[in-house]
Amino acid sequence: MSDDPIIHDEPPHPSLLQRKIIHFDMDAYYASIEVRDDPSLAGKPLIVGGSPTSRGVVCTASYEARKFGVRSAMACATAYRLCPEAIFIRPNFDKYTEDSRAIREIFGRYTHLIEPLSLDEAYLDVTHSPMGLRATQIAKKIQDDIIRELNLSGSAGVAPNKLVAKIASDI
Repeated sequence: MSDDPIIHDEPPHPSLLQRKIIHFDMDAYYASIEVRDDPSLAGKPLIVGGSPTSRGVVCTASYEARKFGVRSAMACATAYRLCPEAIFIRPNFDKYTEDSRAIREIFGRYTHLIEPLSLDEAYLDVTHSPMGLRATQIAKKIQDDIIRELNLSGSAGVAPNKLVAKIASDI
């Protein structure tokens, strides 16, 4: 019997590797696009959704409006009561979809394993990224590319699974 160690030249089974998942979520996505396209809205409480006199709901609110308690899916009439000085803008889904496509193109530079959750949110699996970068470096590069190319910001969380990556992106 030999004392030589057993050497395996096969890569480990993928299930044995620690996955590298990025959860990416754009910040106040619809409101941020509206502010980017109309800088006069910057710093003001902005609500993207229906009219405050209709039965519409809030799609999203700027951080300035959120300070008053305005939240997504809230009735616009309630949002108006909480923040009467808010500017209400009807959503432009064609514009948001166009920016979402551009964001996904940026994701695609770093991985082809993209799981979109909505126009402004996705999981990216960068476990086998050929770039030789850590997942946190890839997340930072994606954030930088989106800011530089689209003038929008997003939050990223990195973890070995989707749940923890999602929690990390909210921190």
